Amino acid sequence: MAEFSRRQIGRTGLRVTEVGLGCATLGGSRIGVARQVAEDIVGAAWAAGVRYVDTAPFYGVGQAERAVGDALRDRPRDEWVLSTKVGRLLRANPSGRHADGRHHPLPFDPVYDYSYDGIMRSFEDSLQRLGLARIDILYVHDIGAYQHGAEAHPALMKTLRESGYRALEALRSGGAVAAIGIGVNEREVLLEAMEWGRWDAFLLAGRYTLLEQAPLDDLLPRCVAAGTSIVAGGPLNSGILAGRDSWNYAPAPPEVVARVKAIAAICDSHRVPLPAAALQFPLAHPAVAAIIPGPRNAAEFAQNLDLLRHPIPAALWADLRQAGLLHPAAPVPN
Repeated sequence: MAEFSRRQIGRTGLRVTEVGLGCATLGGSRIGVARQVAEDIVGAAWAAGVRYVDTAPFYGVGQAERAVGDALRDRPRDEWVLSTKVGRLLRANPSGRHADGRHHPLPFDPVYDYSYDGIMRSFEDSLQRLGLARIDILYVHDIGAYQHGAEAHPALMKTLRESGYRALEALRSGGAVAAIGIGVNEREVLLEAMEWGRWDAFLLAGRYTLLEQAPLDDLLPRCVAAGTSIVAGGPLNSGILAGRDSWNYAPAPPEVVARVKAIAAICDSHRVPLPAAALQFPLAHPAVAAIIPGPRNAAEFAQNLDLLRHPIPAALWADLRQAGLLHPAAPVPN
């Protein structure tokens, strides 16, 4: 079993392993992951020393939470940290058909709800699906213009600010959860939320990676000042940094492909696999508490562990910076 360093979440007493397990793939959002395979992935992560697991009601419309709960229920509860999400409720769909092509989903449809009542119900529903009595971190899932469009966003954010946030604060102050945050794919909504909320952690997927470092200009310095942790989701940018053609869950545009090829060429010149550099890079920033890659099976999880241990010479980072492929202010691994 590897000994992963533990890092604090915000100003809470929670400490997570710097490598966590992201469970979007367990819900079969883009590939088919059978129930036993999902539980095997969680088991492999546990055996490797991972003690932070992130899931959500949306992943497999309930399937991922059920698999996570079943895989972790008998483990010593104080040894691991669990995060899940609110913002969607699951409503029964007797037809069992889903328009977005999920694999192995449960018979529910997700419905957005960022209100006080919606968040409280979502929290209770997650406890039931997980079969657990405690959730450690609660993220508001997929709010923002990226998900909902510029026209719909202001009203949804108003609902969260004036209604849903009260539920989050009540759960935190009452000890039902230890930390609250937001889990999204865009930094802009996080900057907006920092204007009016006190947040312990943000799960930012795909925006602080070896490919993209715009949060260094605004979000990350503000998080350091506010004591808000970042959990870096999607460190491989949904596959493009692991040799696949997917970026932001869709085929990558030519300019992204060209940038990745340039990064890969420098990695190759130092005999370092591109995904090794990509997995290790985000952890160098002081705001980042953990990365949570989402493996598709236990073997892929083992591959990620090997990549995380791969030695990377300082010259690789220097060459990336000199080529304009790394932000001037980006901290790099020692």
